[in-house]
Amino acid sequence: MNFDTLSYPHLSKRNCIVGKNGVVATSNVLAAQAGLDVLKKGGNAIDAAVATAICLTVVEPTSNGIGGDNFAIIWKDGKLHGLNSSGYSPKNISIKKVKEKGFNEIPKFGWEAVTVPGVPAGWAETVRKYGNLSLSEIAEPAIEYARNGFPVQPTVSENWKRAFEIYKRSLSGEKFKSWFDTFTFNGKTPEAGDIVCLPDHANTIEEIAKSFADSFYNGNIASKIVEYSEKTGGYLSREDLKEFANEWVEPVGVNYRGYDIWEIPPNGQGIIALEALAILSGFELDKRNADFFHKQIESLKLAFEDGKKHITQSNKMKFRYERLLQENYISRRRNMICDEAIMPAADDPMSSGTVYLATADKYGNMVSFIQSNYMGFGSGLVVPGTGIALQNRGHSFSLNEEHVNSLEPLKKPYHTIIPGFITKENEAIGPFGVMGGFMQPQGHLQVISNMIDLHENPQAALDAPRWQWTGEKNIIVEKDFPTDIALELQRKGHNLKVEINSGMFGRGQIIVKSENGSYISGTEKRTDSGIAVW
Repeated sequence: MNFDTLSYPHLSKRNCIVGKNGVVATSNVLAAQAGLDVLKKGGNAIDAAVATAICLTVVEPTSNGIGGDNFAIIWKDGKLHGLNSSGYSPKNISIKKVKEKGFNEIPKFGWEAVTVPGVPAGWAETVRKYGNLSLSEIAEPAIEYARNGFPVQPTVSENWKRAFEIYKRSLSGEKFKSWFDTFTFNGKTPEAGDIVCLPDHANTIEEIAKSFADSFYNGNIASKIVEYSEKTGGYLSREDLKEFANEWVEPVGVNYRGYDIWEIPPNGQGIIALEALAILSGFELDKRNADFFHKQIESLKLAFEDGKKHITQSNKMKFRYERLLQENYISRRRNMICDEAIMPAADDPMSSGTVYLATADKYGNMVSFIQSNYMGFGSGLVVPGTGIALQNRGHSFSLNEEHVNSLEPLKKPYHTIIPGFITKENEAIGPFGVMGGFMQPQGHLQVISNMIDLHENPQAALDAPRWQWTGEKNIIVEKDFPTDIALELQRKGHNLKVEINSGMFGRGQIIVKSENGSYISGTEKRTDSGIAVW
């Protein structure tokens, strides 16, 4: 991938970081260093990715946890491998049962939103298949931080406080007590720089590592989860946990101006980014002006509406997801774009709170890895004595029986977290990702376009001002978004609003391999992220 220069002072406060023997880029400097330590112990990029992911459940519990899901795209032995370790709904839940409790939609908090966690199985399976070290060795940095304390980073502190205020208002009753017992200290959340110990996390991670996650799905930890579920009106059963299995999948991709961009297929929303890029590829873009953003926005809107209508567990979709990427369909969608903002609607191709990390090693292995509980801490339910905050991915399900993403037993919901990867002519360029709910495919589109259309290096591509489509013709932009371009977009019919909370625009990491074999990496300016290199 050719860049005009490795330094873009007019866009970036930081230059790219370059490494040779190993790189770990993620949203928390402590976790990045944990991954690098594992590389130096003889681990490969896969071991480093899992070490970083485990550590993030400790040092950044505001964005992910042991009770969440994860996905990965791994480059090893000259081939891409995709992992979908997302969970399904319990056997014992149904639309009828949820509606009988008075809900018209899946609530954000509580057992109705809980799906089977995939995180521990994802860690274990990834290391088992492609790692060099044992899971116990890989988990050591996370256990050390959880047991003996870690300093809380500023953005983590802010998000912790924000979650606490929401949970104080929204969560009551015995079933939610454990969240406050686990994540508050004398009735407060930690300030930046405070040293926090999470002993329950330490014990649980240690047990997961020693049992290669078997305890979580078929042993002592599983018993604790099921006991908590039965005691507090949950739906999870021992069978739900015991029968969980990872899915190794073939990544799906599109060619964007000579580069192949890869995502995990549904139930994830990566197909949205691919459809939007396929639409965008029909336009010439070489300057950051109003037309550049307009074409991006319009392409994304059309793809997103398709995703919202059609995406769910892949074998539950009404057609093969590849139909959304067929050239005749892409052309039809592209032809809808004009000089004015349109009101988007889904079409039918037959006639849509997270941590991200990227790693690379001296052997050429690279990993794009993403992990989340959803909405910060997730469901508000923490299994007592374990530190396991259960995810609320089930909130994405519809209670409309006619909707493709309707709630059913043992079904995976529409999933927001998506890792990305770039190759060219069957050679790895590198992993990339932008975390942040429904911002993720939008972030993928923007950083890829910045790098390929504008030849910006990874750091500049991440630092550039972002936009987010929020529905209909509504766009939010960052406070440093160029004013003249914003005014021109308004004249084109976009409804623009400046959003001062930079956390709304996602947090990304990128690693690309240079022609000389070194790794050029960029990290997110919008959080306490860091890059550890060797």
